[in-house]
Amino acid sequence: MGAVAGMAGAVLFVSVFTVYGWLYPGYSWTGMFVSELSLGSYGWVQVLNFVLTGALVLMFGRGLAAYFSAGAASLAGPFLVQGIGVSLIASGPFVTDPSAMFGQTSPHGMVHGIFGAIVFTFAPFSCFVFYRRFRRDPAWRPMAGWTLLSGVVLTLGIVLLKISQQPGNGLFEWKGLVQRVILVTFMAWIFAIGFRLRRLCRLREHSPLTRA
Repeated sequence: MGAVAGMAGAVLFVSVFTVYGWLYPGYSWTGMFVSELSLGSYGWVQVLNFVLTGALVLMFGRGLAAYFSAGAASLAGPFLVQGIGVSLIASGPFVTDPSAMFGQTSPHGMVHGIFGAIVFTFAPFSCFVFYRRFRRDPAWRPMAGWTLLSGVVLTLGIVLLKISQQPGNGLFEWKGLVQRVILVTFMAWIFAIGFRLRRLCRLREHSPLTRA
């Protein structure tokens, strides 16, 4: 169940902010953040997207905790993923300030910024933590390289995201695109791990040792 929740959450989040961003009048997906879809009369769509995705990621994190019950990443990995889920849920109702990620000024914007910062901090760390487990686990070794690459892309992307918020630099008009690269990379990683987890859980269920 947790594996399916992770895959569903990843697809839901990216699909909603992509389609809604395309339909939102005057919205620029290259220059505006995903959170800015929460602004306006139909902002509840993105608010709900945050909450539902967060709930699904939280379920995914619990599924990871159940599967990785011992060994490397058994505590830190699921904790980080569940923390991302909780932060997505909490950030939704607190609407962002326009064109702000790290420089929120209103009370609700600052709360949104705090939980957003947790998401963007925990995301690369979760990849690096699980990489330690995957490179040593034969069942998960095929995911090790992709996990390490995702962590590196996320880390570099977050640095660029911070730089892009400084008006006057060449990346300012591309900050929305930079953020989307980060979000799509992480959600693709969640989907891939969820897919692998579902497959391994099915194999475990049909194993003669398990049935015995």
